[in-house]
Amino acid sequence: MARNSGRFQFDGGAATYVGTAVLGFLITVCTLGICYPFALVLKERWRAKHSYIDGQRLVFTGSAVGLFGNWIKWLLLSFITLGIYLFWVGPRIARWKWQHTDFEQVSMPSAPPVGAGLNL
Repeated sequence: MARNSGRFQFDGGAATYVGTAVLGFLITVCTLGICYPFALVLKERWRAKHSYIDGQRLVFTGSAVGLFGNWIKWLLLSFITLGIYLFWVGPRIARWKWQHTDFEQVSMPSAPPVGAGLNL
């Protein structure tokens, strides 16, 4: 049996999850799936914002515009192949999501200038 190392944490709540999910669903349904990349980015930003590894927050850096061209290509190929191409779309989306997930850059407070605070 695997043990939980405690290195991974998640602090998301139901209210923000439902709001994000409903908005993503509406975007996808109202555009007949064409604007799914916008819904996907909403969901991934929410997931990353509430996820921590070793105390470091994740951040999702992908943009819907960056995925949109590939999404249209994949959608067309799926229609042409009667859905067979969908077997390749899932792993490609997963790869794209991981390529655009990183640790949040925490800015360190700068050290005071040398001699600052000295009353001579």
